[in-house]
Amino acid sequence: MQAFTKHTGRVAAMDRADVDTDQIIPKQFLKRIERNGFEDYLFFDWRFDDNGAEDPSFELNQPAMRNATVLVARRNFGCGSSREHAVWALENYGFRVVLAPSFADIFFNNCFKNGVLPIPLPSDVIDRLFEQQAAGGENGYQLTVDLEQQTISDSTGWSISFDVDPFRRHCLLNGLDDIALTLQHEDKITAYEERHATA
Repeated sequence: MQAFTKHTGRVAAMDRADVDTDQIIPKQFLKRIERNGFEDYLFFDWRFDDNGAEDPSFELNQPAMRNATVLVARRNFGCGSSREHAVWALENYGFRVVLAPSFADIFFNNCFKNGVLPIPLPSDVIDRLFEQQAAGGENGYQLTVDLEQQTISDSTGWSISFDVDPFRRHCLLNGLDDIALTLQHEDKITAYEERHATA
């Protein structure tokens, strides 16, 4: 898992509440067993029309939001089924941060396990971010998210602090997913296996 320390990136503002995991990655794309290659299917039904062409009205297809790595959305982001593929698709596309007033619990947990930082923020702060992104015009709007200092800031001097669970913060800062955490105890695992080896 890619470590997360400090990230500066363009903002995509998705003014939608209750974005569920079937919208993030539609069910027909869940047959893959790899954890990569899902970026082409992110928000597929919204990004593309019936002929497979990009829908210019969709947020991620607009010039100011192309190549965004910070996603701002409304409440209850990632609701619906528990598919981890939703986070894989966001991460494969390039998103490192998702900001919203609230998240579905399973989606929230899956983000931390896959190197994406989800940050719940008050609705008025989210409103400000939408306004700033819109004011940026075609040049877009950038945010810097510093996990070490637990701050979000922009080029105007605006800054806000956020909270994150210390264990999750440690794992993200060090790029530790569940497997990597387990392998930190490899010597103890090996010793146990040797003690309990069968002839």
